[in-house]
Amino acid sequence: MKRHLLLLALLLAACAPGSEDTGGNPTAPAPVASDLAFTTDPEVTLSGDTQSVVQILHASDSEAGIAALEDAPRFSAVLNGLRDDYGMTLTLFSGDLYIPGPFFSTTTGQADVRIMNALGVQATAFGNHEFDLGTSTVADLIAAEEPDEGEEPTADLYPGTTYPYLSSNLDFSGSDLADFVVPDGQDASTIPNSVAKSAVVTSEGETFGVVGITTPLLPSISSPGGIIVSPRNPEDMEALAAIVQPVIDNLSAQGINKIVVLAHMQQLTYELTLATLLRDVDIIIAGGSHTLIADDDDRLRAGDVRAGDYPLLRASATGEPVAVINTTSEYRYVGRLVAGFDAAGVLSEVREESGAYAADAEGVAATGSAAPAPEVVAATGEVQAIITELDSQIFGATEVYLNGERESVRTEETNLGNLSADAQLVVAREVDPTVAVSLKNGGGIRAPIGATAPDGTPVPPLANPLTGKEAGQISLLDVQNALRFDNSLSIVTLTAAQLKDVLEHGVAASEPGATPGQFPQVGGVSFSFNPSLPGSVYSEEGELVTAGERVRSAAILDDNGAVAEVLVKNGQLVGDPERPIRVVTLGFLADGGDGYPFPADAQREDLELGEQEALAAYLGEIGAFTSADTTAAEDARIQNLALREDAVLGAAVK
Repeated sequence: MKRHLLLLALLLAACAPGSEDTGGNPTAPAPVASDLAFTTDPEVTLSGDTQSVVQILHASDSEAGIAALEDAPRFSAVLNGLRDDYGMTLTLFSGDLYIPGPFFSTTTGQADVRIMNALGVQATAFGNHEFDLGTSTVADLIAAEEPDEGEEPTADLYPGTTYPYLSSNLDFSGSDLADFVVPDGQDASTIPNSVAKSAVVTSEGETFGVVGITTPLLPSISSPGGIIVSPRNPEDMEALAAIVQPVIDNLSAQGINKIVVLAHMQQLTYELTLATLLRDVDIIIAGGSHTLIADDDDRLRAGDVRAGDYPLLRASATGEPVAVINTTSEYRYVGRLVAGFDAAGVLSEVREESGAYAADAEGVAATGSAAPAPEVVAATGEVQAIITELDSQIFGATEVYLNGERESVRTEETNLGNLSADAQLVVAREVDPTVAVSLKNGGGIRAPIGATAPDGTPVPPLANPLTGKEAGQISLLDVQNALRFDNSLSIVTLTAAQLKDVLEHGVAASEPGATPGQFPQVGGVSFSFNPSLPGSVYSEEGELVTAGERVRSAAILDDNGAVAEVLVKNGQLVGDPERPIRVVTLGFLADGGDGYPFPADAQREDLELGEQEALAAYLGEIGAFTSADTTAAEDARIQNLALREDAVLGAAVK
């Protein structure tokens, strides 16, 4: 089975960048960016007066895609190899344990949860993707399967989550999850299949308080149903800290002096800010940003670059040290913090073995060649047959790597974004030939279509002899893995002024180090933006408070990429601001997802197909795709004026 899984994972084309083994020198240092986005606070010092030592093994954003067929077992093996090094060991995750997509859909998430159980997860925060399919799906996955009346429980019954989900800023009382809520501060091992604000994890006689936080952006980026999310302003970290602090204080009142916060905040800057606002917190395990924090001598997987120091030290509201830690996503690394505490429970030491441990073949060998948990192998094997079937359905081909990497689709135009947006435009015009513009959010693109060579070079999809797939061909599996949400499409009539507002919102959150899901990918339109100018700001009720000034030029394009109609020049609308423009977008965005200001009363037609079907159909029409991805400085549809000159109203745009 292991050999077959390895062969399949190497052959499948839709794996995340760097999912292949790196090869080469296992002791080679990690590649380092010239300027790290995140660095530790040099003013924070640790006393070294250590009285106890704990090992925390952690991850977030597991979000199994196709690469998990091989990476999840290897992650388990690395975890097992590290776990026995210290008697006092905690295993904690910080949200997004699964995500809709081909892996999830084969078992409606049960394989994902079985993997978490087998990894020994003791507690996790709620992320945003847990709610993508609604709270009823969450409830189904948390709950244990009951035997039929009169029957005894059997080992094959689905056990649900053997750990609690935690979130201190979500109110579940009016939702499908209300019946799962249990009192806070209980021992996590005694409250499986449950939801709480906090729990206690005990190891070697030491108690650790664990508190969960979920991004306040949840209503705009997922489907939390009747859950009340606080604070209403997702930018107000002081308000969030005021909500979380009483939960921490309740644990402190129990005599617990070592507190870990599991914070799924989407952008690491938020967790770093919370570290300075909270009291009595020692460790924050971040989530949602996919930021790779690692030591400068940690060996990283091919193509990966660390974004910050491990850990990131900050001073709390009372001046005590806080360690903020994170690894990237999809079972690629096991995070390991070996931390010392003084007699008062204050963080006193971070040992040198702390860092990010690559979950590849070299990583398994380097940590003792431990065997993966049999349940993890069984769960990935359960998914394998259906995945193989999906990879045999071919829709087209590409001669180039299609860039769907998070750091790209959320910050710049990419060739996969262009391809998917163009596909939407083509299918929409079959319904209404007057549709002029296509727009989707970069956050909806979850993976590239292609693979990564051992030297880190991105390449087109690999051949899969198991299914007859040839190199460069794009399968249903590739499409489903890249566009995992399969959002429905909607045609919306906007005025020219409203379209400018939509474009402004798309780039309003763009700044160095940020990867906002709202960043657009477009077709039928080209625009430039200046990220140094004020971005649009909306109230909690969705009313425009501050008009954005970032969009400097915008034009609707004809089929040849030439300017057909000028929309914005020198930051100002051109022509009648009330003139109608037909736009095809995702139903999620038309409903206000990712905060997009599509008017609720706009003329709208919902189509009967989703973005996956649109892309598959378009690939069948065009044959082989040949447009290589470009750097942000060369992008033409979305021109970042911090990196290039404005040419929107000049040459034709492809």
